[in-house]
Amino acid sequence: MLATADRIQGAIYGLLVGDALGVPYEFHSLEEIPPLVQIEMTPPNGFRRAHASVPPATWSDDGALALALLASLLDCGRLDVDDFARRLVEWDVHGYMAVDNWVFDVGIQTSQAIRSLQKGVPPRQAGAAAESNNGNGSLMRVLPLALWHRGSDAELVADAHLQSLVTHGHIRSQVCCALYCLWARQILYERPNPWADAVSSLRAIYRTNPAALAELNDTIRPDDPPQGSGSGYVVDCLHSARLALQAGSYPAAVKAAIALGHDTDTTACVAGGIAGLQQGVQAIPAHWLAQLRGKELVQPLMDRLLHLFV
Repeated sequence: MLATADRIQGAIYGLLVGDALGVPYEFHSLEEIPPLVQIEMTPPNGFRRAHASVPPATWSDDGALALALLASLLDCGRLDVDDFARRLVEWDVHGYMAVDNWVFDVGIQTSQAIRSLQKGVPPRQAGAAAESNNGNGSLMRVLPLALWHRGSDAELVADAHLQSLVTHGHIRSQVCCALYCLWARQILYERPNPWADAVSSLRAIYRTNPAALAELNDTIRPDDPPQGSGSGYVVDCLHSARLALQAGSYPAAVKAAIALGHDTDTTACVAGGIAGLQQGVQAIPAHWLAQLRGKELVQPLMDRLLHLFV
């Protein structure tokens, strides 16, 4: 049985390593991705890297915004969307929680929401809410909420929805974040069927929310076998991560996520956080952890998060 501290560290470093590993392969089709054995922080010679000027082993907006959310939770002792919104702007303007303070990758919806925040739009109204506004930008950052949270499942779901509103306001994005958080919670609590238990809990919570329940049952379809294409669509991202996790070990899972192509850093981030939570930090290859840049930003937050479990 893994210690809780091993799982927590595995989750945070798992999402960051997955993100950083996926950065060079972003925007490539699955046919263009190198063979699994060649997927490393530095791609093989001749591969046309995305973000070619970014040093290998650097996390992107996924990791930076996950750390920003974690820092806000730890500093405020609750989910304070006003504080979190300020940190989003600080990341965009000054590179808060970005390695070298360098923001090199910003999702369209997140960028639009930050512009709205800068104009004074309240955080709960900043995220676009049309059905077409269902990118994976609120899903990729939400895992720290599940690790930090001490409330009931219903309270965790409510906060997962709320943090999504700041950048991704449609109910579909909110439900995906809620399901991901409950899934992570069931893993942390070492439940034998974490995905099924999370789905069951979410359905019970949504009995009084027909719109959310319809999204869960009819659009997300959590009872279907996982399949995905590695795209930036929030539902596909969630199922692509589930599919990648079937590969087994942490390195196999994040490589399988990247092998889907397209939004490789986010798929590997979402899958890597869960794989690290399942298997512990020891499952992450030591050479990837050693190469990961920016660890000085992570460890102070990690120490504070782990202190909550003492």
